[in-house]
Amino acid sequence: MPYLAYSDAFNRRRALRLGAAALLLGCALGAAPGRAHAATVAGVQFPDKVTVAGHPLVLNGAGVRYKAVFKVYAAALYVPAKSTAVDELIATNTPRRFVFTMLRDIESDEFGKMFSRGIEDNMTSRAEFSKLVPGILRMSQLFSERKVLRAGDECQLDWIPGTGTILTIQGQKAGAPFPEAAFFQALMRIWLGNKPADWQLKDALLGKAGN
Repeated sequence: MPYLAYSDAFNRRRALRLGAAALLLGCALGAAPGRAHAATVAGVQFPDKVTVAGHPLVLNGAGVRYKAVFKVYAAALYVPAKSTAVDELIATNTPRRFVFTMLRDIESDEFGKMFSRGIEDNMTSRAEFSKLVPGILRMSQLFSERKVLRAGDECQLDWIPGTGTILTIQGQKAGAPFPEAAFFQALMRIWLGNKPADWQLKDALLGKAGN
């Protein structure tokens, strides 16, 4: 075989081997458990798994809360096992996490009122709502202490059995836990109840639709 023909054949085989190796490496990296993010919503990245109080939780769904045409925050729900059943998602026998990242600045007083209105809209009776008023007022106060929630601020609501609901703002715990299971469930119904803050977001959190 002439030298040039041999050289061309060698180079083609070498290129094929390198291409195959690159493809295998790409597949391995794509399947690697270290892949950090399972969902990106409005530029906010949510990991596919988190750990709360030593319990592994998986991402059930993520989406955007709209007010009119404006994006207010991106939110995600973490639970022990994926489900589309609201009662299962807001059960209090194991930890849960609801996390949201602001997409625009909003006054904390206004945000607190949105929380209160969302809870009230999904209560079955005034008597039930009245029992939650102390917790609602305290959470509103915790938000109002920040004056303004800025775009990029992250808030977490963690439910831990035996402890309660822990509010974390920008990595800092805000106040004491809210011990009542009913309060956590009322909070979750803001987004998952019969009158959710945003129907599109509810579907996204249930894993039924993307945002």
